[in-house]
Amino acid sequence: MKRIITAVATLFLGAASAFAQTNMDDIKPKYPDDAVVELNTTMGDITVELYNDTPLHRDNFLKLVGEGYYDGVLFHRVIDQFMVQTGDPNSKDAPAGARLGSGDPSYTIEAEIVYPRHYHKYGALAAARTGDAMNPEKRSSGSQFYIVTGTKFSERQLEVADMKKRTKALQDCFQKLAYEHRDSIQALQEAGDHDRLEELRQRLIKETEEKVGMEELPSEIKADYSTIGGTPHLDGGYTVFGEVIKGMDVVEKIQKAETDSADRPKEDIRILSAKIIKKNN
Repeated sequence: MKRIITAVATLFLGAASAFAQTNMDDIKPKYPDDAVVELNTTMGDITVELYNDTPLHRDNFLKLVGEGYYDGVLFHRVIDQFMVQTGDPNSKDAPAGARLGSGDPSYTIEAEIVYPRHYHKYGALAAARTGDAMNPEKRSSGSQFYIVTGTKFSERQLEVADMKKRTKALQDCFQKLAYEHRDSIQALQEAGDHDRLEELRQRLIKETEEKVGMEELPSEIKADYSTIGGTPHLDGGYTVFGEVIKGMDVVEKIQKAETDSADRPKEDIRILSAKIIKKNN
């Protein structure tokens, strides 16, 4: 693990670059007080539970459902053994072959990453977003979301995936800290004060270790990823705000659809309507 910290710290000199900013019934939920929404699609019904501990995403999703925002949108990005994505308003009347995925309600949502309580297991409901370079705060799209299908992982594969995730978390944290200290770094570099620059570097390394932590992957998460599958490399990077509690057979059918080079199904798969069937308390 020390090798990872050392590798992260080599980014020190270039880590002070500026970050871009982003604007702003028989159904039994896992958590009894959570809201439940039914998505009626051209391939069947999918029922999702919205977690109460991600309230910004829950309330936004319920608002959009209540407004009919999702009625008619396509599943515009489908990747077998990975996920199915929808929620782009531009997809409602999109001609065949049109590139989709950039539409939204003109706002983003503050990240609510509650890991390891919520993670990218099979059936997880998560918010799509733009990449880290443009969106270091990991803010979510105002409307686009995906449902995880993923694949099953061996113990060794989980170890590798966890190591990659930790490395990325360390890099992100260290770069953020270096950016916050950019003025001091620049002053020390210009003064040629290598001793104090190294002292600051070591302090930021220690702070990075404390913030990120080095805990092993929890046994419950390991069990899910090895038995039902998922996409563990996305953990900590995207907000998981719910899960499918009925209709994964429909999601399975959607993920098997034939797609074009942009991962859009060649035959339109659409959310016909969305409705709230149980409001949170």
